[in-house]
Amino acid sequence: MNEVLTKIKDTATRVKETINKKKKPELTIPIRSLTNVNYDPKIGYFELKGAKKKRELTVNTIKSFAQSLKMMGLSKQIVETKDMATKREAYYVSKNWGDARFKEQRESDSVMDDVEAMFMVNREQLGFVPEEKGGDIAGQLTVIDKDQNTGEELKIDCTKFGSGAYSIPSSVEHLGFETDAKFILAIETAGMFQRLVKHNYWKTANCILISMGGVPTRACRRFIRRLADDKKLPVYVFTDGDPYGYMSIYRTLKVGSGNAAHINKFFCVPQASFLGVTPEDIQKYKLPTHPLKDVDKKKIKDIIKNDPFVKQHREWRLALEKMQKGGQRVEQQALAAHGLNFVMETYLPEKIKEVSKFLP
Repeated sequence: MNEVLTKIKDTATRVKETINKKKKPELTIPIRSLTNVNYDPKIGYFELKGAKKKRELTVNTIKSFAQSLKMMGLSKQIVETKDMATKREAYYVSKNWGDARFKEQRESDSVMDDVEAMFMVNREQLGFVPEEKGGDIAGQLTVIDKDQNTGEELKIDCTKFGSGAYSIPSSVEHLGFETDAKFILAIETAGMFQRLVKHNYWKTANCILISMGGVPTRACRRFIRRLADDKKLPVYVFTDGDPYGYMSIYRTLKVGSGNAAHINKFFCVPQASFLGVTPEDIQKYKLPTHPLKDVDKKKIKDIIKNDPFVKQHREWRLALEKMQKGGQRVEQQALAAHGLNFVMETYLPEKIKEVSKFLP
């Protein structure tokens, strides 16, 4: 039997048997936060500690308890019929659950995440897929997919999209790869990705370009992880020089997040290293900057104090402290102050010559 179906049926059976004994049933769920994770650089990603919360059936929790069971029931139905549902669709399905329906999608998303953590599986195994795009790909890569109708193999050449790009699907487990590229360049902004695609930087550098479009989706992270593992490729990450780019985008890609610690081992990319933009780049390339916002200053302070990843890597603490002291943040596009193609002609070639100096 499917692993997810087994876990759902076992949980439902346990709840029923407890009720039949006239006792209060409960669901045990790992606490999903940075305070409940360990980070060991040798392992490469955030792992859950043992802290858990219990959702017991009481007068005050009857609704959330019922919602958890209904979400498991929906997952069982989807998996058994080999179907799928977006997170938004799952929210609307709940409108038929009477008093157990969700008022807002953030409520259904939270319960979905709890079920995922309780069973230690990823959301896609439960039959739920995200709404957002997975990311865009251009460059020296052929993706091997299958025709959904015939099952025949399809080879998709990512060098043949002209001014466009290949879009990562929501599920990437079945994909195969062919490439002679030297590295993967994961890029924060769609604008920078488009510039590099426009001028065929992937051909000049013999690489694969991936647009993360901000914080990378699970599909994007899983795609990069599978590609990097399969083809033994280094992953260089190119973001804005601000605490959001560093810790919300880069760190999430590399070691995962506290909220998703139960599935980080599938979605993080431990082999990733940080190309830029760094505080040192501001001085070296005389880049125009913007003052740190109050929210940036607070984020830096919180990161230095609480983030297990930064605590393990002195280089990141020093970089954040330098940014904090300078009071400035910088965007990728600031490189255009030296010419629209400065990023391709000077910045990236110079950086890639000194990979050993990349932030971990």
